[in-house]
Amino acid sequence: MSRNRTGTPGGGRPGPWRRRRRGDGERRPGPPGPYALLPWLLMGLGSFSNLFQGEAANPWLGGLGLLVFNSLYVSVVFRGFDRRKRESPVSYWLLAAMTAVTLALAIGYGGSWLLFFPLLSLACGAILRNRRLAVGVLTLAAVATAVAVWRGNGASDPWTIGYGTFISGAVTAAILTLAETVMELRATRQELARTAVEKERLRFSRDLHDLLGHTLSVIVVKSEAARRLAPRDMDAALLQVADIESVGRQALTEIREAVTGYREGSLATELDRARSALTAAGIEPVLRRSGPPLTPQTEALLGWVVREAVTNVVRHSHATTCSFVLDGTAERVRLTITDDGSGPDRDAPATPGIGGTGLTGLTERLAASGGSLRAGPAPGHGFVVTAELPVDGPGPADEGTGTPQDARPARMPGSGCGGPEAGV
Repeated sequence: MSRNRTGTPGGGRPGPWRRRRRGDGERRPGPPGPYALLPWLLMGLGSFSNLFQGEAANPWLGGLGLLVFNSLYVSVVFRGFDRRKRESPVSYWLLAAMTAVTLALAIGYGGSWLLFFPLLSLACGAILRNRRLAVGVLTLAAVATAVAVWRGNGASDPWTIGYGTFISGAVTAAILTLAETVMELRATRQELARTAVEKERLRFSRDLHDLLGHTLSVIVVKSEAARRLAPRDMDAALLQVADIESVGRQALTEIREAVTGYREGSLATELDRARSALTAAGIEPVLRRSGPPLTPQTEALLGWVVREAVTNVVRHSHATTCSFVLDGTAERVRLTITDDGSGPDRDAPATPGIGGTGLTGLTERLAASGGSLRAGPAPGHGFVVTAELPVDGPGPADEGTGTPQDARPARMPGSGCGGPEAGV
């Protein structure tokens, strides 16, 4: 027998409910198929024996009825494993035909022919669900009991026929419903796994864009500064080159951390890097800060905002000043970054997530944490980025006292001067 590449006879594709082949890892048995319900037709051997031994009146009529019942049973059972076919009107018409044939054979012959009631109930369990199943099986069990009592010549007690009829349909429906649920759960788990992979890819691409975009912008700016300083002040140029080396080493570390998913940004660290990048580009950074201390998660998100905003300022703004205003309450914190550069079209409305991939990714980050990001032209001239986030909890500094910090202006890290609006 020829086999295809998958090892299935005849070159066919393996069915969805077959067992996995050995060596494929974990083997999970699938739910029963329609062939599992066919052996129950052996319950009709007593009827066939009556026909074969000539114990049944009108054997040709009985044989025709037996053939029609078996054909209908096979058709109904196979339709029961296809949801679209199972719920179609044709399936109910086939069940109705089976019911008519079963009643005719059971009433006409009795005896072992009464066992067609459990087979009919089994077929009902393959097709019917919920309320229809309960009504159908209970009604069928009552009819089977009544016919068995009326005929009075069955091989089994009438109540046994009724109970067997009821239990056949109920158990069949329960097993098939459970099997369908297991298949749906497996499909859902696979979908969740695919979704998790997609989210991780999105996270990594977003982190990589934010990390490299900012780092490369700083390297370019410092390289230009070193080139301008080299003819006049070699020591200052070498200092810029040393900064480039430090930024590059730090970028390698951050990329490794981003790959493993363990990177947590620090707002103070990002502000320090912003000071260095803006100063090298000839832009004066200014910071005003008030409100309670922030949680590490909030600081990490605001650090990403600072990184992306500063990258855009250095690249596109042609500004001379860039201000950072951080204020907040016990519930929410707001960071506003404004530059006085030329900026985009001043007539364009402020739109959440306006800008390139970086600001779009930041909008998604903040929205996932219950925050928001707005970016657009500043009043007069320049560009403004505003990020708002909920405060998840008290910071370490005020957990013991429960009181927020006093509103105060602050210097950016690394600043050499202070004041309410300190250049850094």
